[in-house]
Amino acid sequence: MPEPLEPASGDEAFWREYLTRGDAMETRARRVLKLLPHGPRCKLCAAPFAGPGAPFMRAIGKRPATKNPAVCNGCFEYMEKHHGGAEIEGSFLFADIRGSTALAERLPPSEFRALLDRFYTIASKAVFDHDGGVDKFVGDEIVAFYFPLLTGGRHAAAAVDTAIAILRATGHDDADGPWVPVGVGVSTGIAWVGAVGDEKRTDLTAVGDIVNVAARLGGLARAGEALVTFEAATAAGLDASLERHSLDLKGKSTPTEVVTLTVGPQPAAVS
Repeated sequence: MPEPLEPASGDEAFWREYLTRGDAMETRARRVLKLLPHGPRCKLCAAPFAGPGAPFMRAIGKRPATKNPAVCNGCFEYMEKHHGGAEIEGSFLFADIRGSTALAERLPPSEFRALLDRFYTIASKAVFDHDGGVDKFVGDEIVAFYFPLLTGGRHAAAAVDTAIAILRATGHDDADGPWVPVGVGVSTGIAWVGAVGDEKRTDLTAVGDIVNVAARLGGLARAGEALVTFEAATAAGLDASLERHSLDLKGKSTPTEVVTLTVGPQPAAVS
Protein backbone atom coordinates (compact mmCIF):
# COMPACT_ATOMS: atom_id res chain seq x y z
CA MET A 1 0.00 0.00 0.00
CA PRO A 2 1.41 3.44 -0.83
CA GLU A 3 2.25 5.91 1.91
CA PRO A 4 1.02 9.34 0.78
CA LEU A 5 1.24 10.79 4.30
CA GLU A 6 3.16 10.14 7.51
CA PRO A 7 0.62 10.38 10.35
CA ALA A 8 0.90 9.61 13.98
CA SER A 9 -0.47 6.18 14.87
CA GLY A 10 -4.27 6.35 15.12
CA ASP A 11 -4.56 9.75 13.40
CA GLU A 12 -8.25 9.83 12.43
CA ALA A 13 -7.85 12.75 10.03
CA PHE A 14 -5.17 10.85 8.13
CA TRP A 15 -7.24 7.68 7.93
CA ARG A 16 -10.33 9.53 6.75
CA GLU A 17 -8.33 11.26 4.02
CA TYR A 18 -6.57 8.05 3.04
CA LEU A 19 -9.69 5.86 2.95
CA THR A 20 -11.94 8.34 1.16
CA ARG A 21 -9.78 10.04 -1.41
CA GLY A 22 -9.15 6.89 -3.46
CA ASP A 23 -5.37 7.10 -3.90
CA ALA A 24 -4.69 6.90 -7.64
CA MET A 25 -1.51 4.84 -7.28
CA GLU A 26 -3.23 2.25 -5.09
CA THR A 27 -6.16 2.00 -7.50
CA ARG A 28 -3.94 1.53 -10.55
CA ALA A 29 -1.74 -1.05 -8.82
CA ARG A 30 -4.74 -3.03 -7.62
CA ARG A 31 -6.31 -3.14 -11.07
CA VAL A 32 -3.12 -4.67 -12.44
CA LEU A 33 -2.50 -7.10 -9.57
CA LYS A 34 -5.99 -8.57 -9.67
CA LEU A 35 -5.37 -9.63 -13.29
CA LEU A 36 -2.40 -11.78 -12.34
CA PRO A 37 -3.30 -15.44 -11.78
CA HIS A 38 -4.33 -16.58 -9.23
CA GLY A 39 -5.80 -16.77 -5.72
CA PRO A 40 -5.45 -16.79 -2.80
CA ARG A 41 -4.68 -13.07 -2.77
CA CYS A 42 -3.90 -10.27 -0.38
CA LYS A 43 -7.34 -9.09 0.66
CA LEU A 44 -6.33 -5.44 0.25
CA CYS A 45 -4.01 -4.99 -2.73
CA ALA A 46 -5.06 -8.23 -4.54
CA ALA A 47 -1.44 -9.44 -4.94
CA PRO A 48 -1.51 -13.17 -5.78
CA PHE A 49 0.11 -15.57 -3.33
CA ALA A 50 0.14 -18.50 -5.76
CA GLY A 51 0.44 -19.14 -9.49
CA PRO A 52 2.77 -17.61 -12.10
CA GLY A 53 2.67 -14.12 -10.57
CA ALA A 54 3.60 -15.24 -7.05
CA PRO A 55 7.42 -15.37 -7.51
CA PHE A 56 7.45 -11.76 -8.72
CA MET A 57 5.21 -10.71 -5.85
CA ARG A 58 7.55 -12.40 -3.35
CA ALA A 59 10.51 -10.63 -4.94
CA ILE A 60 8.92 -7.24 -4.19
CA GLY A 61 7.91 -8.22 -0.66
CA LYS A 62 4.32 -9.23 -1.30
CA ARG A 63 4.05 -12.59 0.40
CA PRO A 64 1.57 -13.67 3.11
CA ALA A 65 2.33 -11.83 6.33
CA THR A 66 3.35 -14.08 9.20
CA LYS A 67 0.95 -12.39 11.64
CA ASN A 68 -1.94 -12.28 9.17
CA PRO A 69 -1.67 -14.52 6.08
CA ALA A 70 -4.80 -12.91 4.57
CA VAL A 71 -2.72 -9.84 3.65
CA CYS A 72 0.74 -9.36 2.16
CA ASN A 73 3.77 -8.15 4.11
CA GLY A 74 3.55 -4.69 2.56
CA CYS A 75 -0.10 -4.12 3.49
CA PHE A 76 0.37 -5.62 6.94
CA GLU A 77 3.37 -3.43 7.74
CA TYR A 78 1.40 -0.37 6.64
CA MET A 79 -1.56 -1.24 8.87
CA GLU A 80 0.69 -2.09 11.81
CA LYS A 81 2.62 1.16 11.44
CA HIS A 82 -0.48 3.35 11.09
CA HIS A 83 -2.78 1.65 13.57
CA GLY A 84 -6.18 3.39 13.70
CA GLY A 85 -9.11 4.28 11.47
CA ALA A 86 -11.99 6.68 10.82
CA GLU A 87 -15.73 6.86 10.24
CA ILE A 88 -16.37 6.94 6.49
CA GLU A 89 -19.12 6.07 4.06
CA GLY A 90 -18.81 2.67 2.43
CA SER A 91 -20.79 -0.33 1.26
CA PHE A 92 -20.82 -3.75 2.87
CA LEU A 93 -21.72 -7.24 1.68
CA PHE A 94 -22.45 -10.52 3.43
CA ALA A 95 -22.90 -13.60 1.21
CA ASP A 96 -24.18 -16.60 3.13
CA ILE A 97 -24.67 -20.27 2.16
CA ARG A 98 -28.30 -21.14 2.87
CA GLY A 99 -29.05 -24.38 4.68
CA SER A 100 -25.38 -25.07 5.43
CA THR A 101 -26.24 -27.11 8.54
CA ALA A 102 -28.27 -29.54 6.44
CA LEU A 103 -25.50 -29.63 3.82
CA ALA A 104 -22.88 -30.45 6.46
CA GLU A 105 -25.12 -33.21 7.82
CA ARG A 106 -25.62 -34.73 4.38
CA LEU A 107 -22.05 -34.51 3.05
CA PRO A 108 -18.87 -36.20 4.29
CA PRO A 109 -16.68 -33.61 6.11
CA SER A 110 -14.08 -33.55 3.33
CA GLU A 111 -16.73 -32.86 0.68
CA PHE A 112 -18.31 -30.11 2.77
CA ARG A 113 -14.89 -28.49 3.21
CA ALA A 114 -14.32 -28.70 -0.57
CA LEU A 115 -17.71 -27.04 -1.12
CA LEU A 116 -16.77 -24.21 1.25
CA ASP A 117 -13.40 -23.76 -0.44
CA ARG A 118 -15.06 -23.56 -3.85
CA PHE A 119 -17.54 -20.98 -2.55
CA TYR A 120 -14.79 -18.90 -0.90
CA THR A 121 -12.78 -18.96 -4.13
CA ILE A 122 -15.56 -17.83 -6.47
CA ALA A 123 -16.93 -15.29 -4.00
CA SER A 124 -13.47 -13.78 -3.39
CA LYS A 125 -12.93 -13.52 -7.13
CA ALA A 126 -16.24 -11.67 -7.51
CA VAL A 127 -15.24 -9.24 -4.74
CA PHE A 128 -11.83 -8.53 -6.27
CA ASP A 129 -13.26 -8.31 -9.81
CA HIS A 130 -15.44 -5.44 -8.55
CA ASP A 131 -12.62 -3.69 -6.64
CA GLY A 132 -13.80 -4.67 -3.18
CA GLY A 133 -11.87 -6.07 -0.24
CA VAL A 134 -12.50 -9.32 1.63
CA ASP A 135 -12.97 -8.47 5.29
CA LYS A 136 -13.20 -12.04 6.53
CA PHE A 137 -14.59 -15.54 6.08
CA VAL A 138 -16.95 -16.52 8.90
CA GLY A 139 -18.14 -20.11 8.86
CA ASP A 140 -20.23 -20.38 5.71
CA GLU A 141 -20.17 -16.73 4.66
CA ILE A 142 -17.89 -14.14 3.12
CA VAL A 143 -17.82 -10.55 4.37
CA ALA A 144 -16.65 -7.80 2.00
CA PHE A 145 -16.24 -4.03 2.10
CA TYR A 146 -16.14 -1.29 -0.53
CA PHE A 147 -14.94 2.26 0.04
CA PRO A 148 -13.33 5.01 -2.08
CA LEU A 149 -9.71 3.87 -1.59
CA LEU A 150 -10.64 0.59 -3.31
CA THR A 151 -13.56 1.48 -5.59
CA GLY A 152 -13.70 5.24 -5.97
CA GLY A 153 -17.11 6.82 -5.58
CA ARG A 154 -19.07 3.88 -6.98
CA HIS A 155 -18.76 1.63 -3.93
CA ALA A 156 -22.50 0.90 -3.70
CA ALA A 157 -22.71 -0.14 -7.35
CA ALA A 158 -19.62 -2.32 -6.90
CA ALA A 159 -21.20 -4.10 -3.92
CA VAL A 160 -24.49 -4.70 -5.77
CA ASP A 161 -22.64 -5.94 -8.87
CA THR A 162 -20.64 -8.31 -6.66
CA ALA A 163 -23.83 -9.70 -5.14
CA ILE A 164 -25.26 -10.51 -8.57
CA ALA A 165 -21.92 -11.97 -9.72
CA ILE A 166 -21.78 -14.28 -6.70
CA LEU A 167 -25.33 -15.51 -7.28
CA ARG A 168 -24.60 -16.19 -10.94
CA ALA A 169 -21.26 -17.88 -10.21
CA THR A 170 -22.96 -20.23 -7.75
CA GLY A 171 -25.38 -21.28 -10.50
CA HIS A 172 -28.63 -19.65 -9.50
CA ASP A 173 -29.49 -18.86 -13.11
CA ASP A 174 -28.53 -22.35 -14.35
CA ALA A 175 -31.24 -24.70 -15.60
CA ASP A 176 -30.17 -27.34 -13.06
CA GLY A 177 -30.13 -24.86 -10.20
CA PRO A 178 -27.26 -23.69 -7.99
CA TRP A 179 -24.40 -25.96 -6.95
CA VAL A 180 -24.66 -24.22 -3.58
CA PRO A 181 -27.60 -22.05 -2.38
CA VAL A 182 -26.53 -18.52 -1.46
CA GLY A 183 -28.25 -15.37 -0.19
CA VAL A 184 -26.64 -11.92 -0.05
CA GLY A 185 -27.14 -8.74 1.95
CA VAL A 186 -25.83 -5.30 0.90
CA SER A 187 -25.90 -2.00 2.79
CA THR A 188 -24.43 1.49 2.38
CA GLY A 189 -23.71 4.03 5.10
CA ILE A 190 -21.25 5.28 7.68
CA ALA A 191 -18.99 2.75 9.43
CA TRP A 192 -15.68 2.82 11.27
CA VAL A 193 -13.00 1.41 8.97
CA GLY A 194 -9.43 0.87 10.05
CA ALA A 195 -6.69 -1.34 11.45
CA VAL A 196 -7.46 -3.31 14.60
CA GLY A 197 -5.58 -5.87 16.67
CA ASP A 198 -2.37 -6.07 18.66
CA GLU A 199 1.28 -7.00 18.20
CA LYS A 200 0.27 -10.60 17.42
CA ARG A 201 -2.20 -9.81 14.63
CA THR A 202 -3.41 -6.68 12.86
CA ASP A 203 -6.23 -6.54 10.34
CA LEU A 204 -8.29 -4.02 8.39
CA THR A 205 -11.98 -4.28 9.17
CA ALA A 206 -15.23 -2.33 9.31
CA VAL A 207 -17.61 -2.08 12.28
CA GLY A 208 -20.85 -0.26 13.02
CA ASP A 209 -24.61 -0.48 12.73
CA ILE A 210 -24.62 -0.37 8.92
CA VAL A 211 -22.30 -3.38 8.82
CA ASN A 212 -24.66 -5.24 11.14
CA VAL A 213 -27.54 -4.39 8.80
CA ALA A 214 -25.75 -6.10 5.89
CA ALA A 215 -25.13 -9.12 8.12
CA ARG A 216 -28.81 -9.35 9.08
CA LEU A 217 -29.88 -9.05 5.46
CA GLY A 218 -27.42 -11.73 4.40
CA GLY A 219 -28.92 -14.03 6.98
CA LEU A 220 -32.49 -13.35 5.81
CA ALA A 221 -31.93 -13.49 2.05
CA ARG A 222 -33.27 -16.62 0.42
CA ALA A 223 -31.28 -18.68 -2.07
CA GLY A 224 -30.76 -16.65 -5.23
CA GLU A 225 -31.73 -13.40 -3.51
CA ALA A 226 -29.84 -10.19 -2.75
CA LEU A 227 -31.47 -7.93 -0.17
CA VAL A 228 -30.21 -4.38 -0.75
CA THR A 229 -30.98 -1.45 1.55
CA PHE A 230 -32.85 1.37 -0.12
CA GLU A 231 -29.85 3.67 0.52
CA ALA A 232 -27.51 1.23 -1.22
CA ALA A 233 -29.94 0.73 -4.11
CA THR A 234 -30.26 4.50 -4.60
CA ALA A 235 -26.50 5.06 -4.43
CA ALA A 236 -25.95 2.19 -6.88
CA GLY A 237 -28.34 3.77 -9.37
CA LEU A 238 -30.80 0.88 -9.42
CA ASP A 239 -34.13 1.37 -11.18
CA ALA A 240 -36.24 3.64 -8.98
CA SER A 241 -39.34 1.64 -9.92
CA LEU A 242 -38.08 -1.50 -8.18
CA GLU A 243 -40.46 -2.56 -5.44
CA ARG A 244 -39.43 -1.64 -1.90
CA HIS A 245 -40.52 -3.38 1.27
CA SER A 246 -39.80 -3.07 4.98
CA LEU A 247 -38.08 -5.68 7.11
CA ASP A 248 -37.91 -5.82 10.89
CA LEU A 249 -34.30 -6.75 11.57
CA LYS A 250 -33.23 -8.26 14.87
CA GLY A 251 -31.88 -5.59 17.19
CA LYS A 252 -33.18 -2.68 15.08
CA SER A 253 -35.78 -0.32 16.56
CA THR A 254 -37.18 0.75 13.18
CA PRO A 255 -37.94 -1.19 9.97
CA THR A 256 -35.30 -1.32 7.24
CA GLU A 257 -36.35 -0.45 3.68
CA VAL A 258 -34.92 -2.88 1.13
CA VAL A 259 -35.00 -3.75 -2.55
CA THR A 260 -34.89 -7.41 -3.53
CA LEU A 261 -32.83 -8.56 -6.51
CA THR A 262 -33.27 -12.14 -7.68
CA VAL A 263 -31.10 -14.34 -9.90
CA GLY A 264 -32.90 -17.36 -11.37
CA PRO A 265 -36.38 -18.56 -10.39
CA GLN A 266 -38.14 -17.09 -7.37
CA PRO A 267 -36.34 -18.83 -4.49
CA ALA A 268 -38.07 -21.00 -1.94
CA ALA A 269 -37.62 -20.28 1.74
CA VAL A 270 -34.93 -22.27 3.57
CA SER A 271 -36.11 -23.79 6.82
